[in-house]
Amino acid sequence: MRKIIVCTFLTLDGVMQAPGGPDEDSGSGFTHGGWQRPVSDDEVGAAIAGWYEHSDAMLLGRKTYDIFASYWPTADPGNPFTEKMNSMHKYVASRTLTSVEWQNSTLLEGDVADAVRRLKSSDGGDINVVGSGDLAQTLMRHGLVDEYRLTIHPVIIGSGKRLFADGTIPTSLEPVSVSVTKNGTVCGVYRTTGEPSYDSY
Repeated sequence: MRKIIVCTFLTLDGVMQAPGGPDEDSGSGFTHGGWQRPVSDDEVGAAIAGWYEHSDAMLLGRKTYDIFASYWPTADPGNPFTEKMNSMHKYVASRTLTSVEWQNSTLLEGDVADAVRRLKSSDGGDINVVGSGDLAQTLMRHGLVDEYRLTIHPVIIGSGKRLFADGTIPTSLEPVSVSVTKNGTVCGVYRTTGEPSYDSY
């Protein structure tokens, strides 16, 4: 069974919107795009590289697909991620796209939860959900996320799209590995283990 792994960059207050640049995603009037680079470091890059060691595909929502497809095909070939991002298979969940042109991309058909269940039971390595906040919310609601790989950066934004937004299904997590970089970013891998338990002191 392939694992569905949500890979996301977060601020300390949980915002995932537009880490990469001011023009990445200004939806809902977001004005803090590009918050990640000033608080990142080379250890974060090494952790992100590790996210892809056992994954051979990405699962993307339409907005993230559009951003990636406009950048990676012509990105610097000296960037170690360029070949990886272009060669990996991309599965795209969208209600508006009718075709996908980026190499090795497939548009999922029908209900996204059913399509992802079929992917999980197919042959292959793990599948990374990168960015794609709306898609991640859908997968969480249907219990389809097996693992979270998060970088939690030392900056507070105060507004923007959050990975764990209102309506998130309560879930218990088991830490697989957690480290802190020299600049204070928490790099954590957490496995889902079902419903949380409750107790009192």
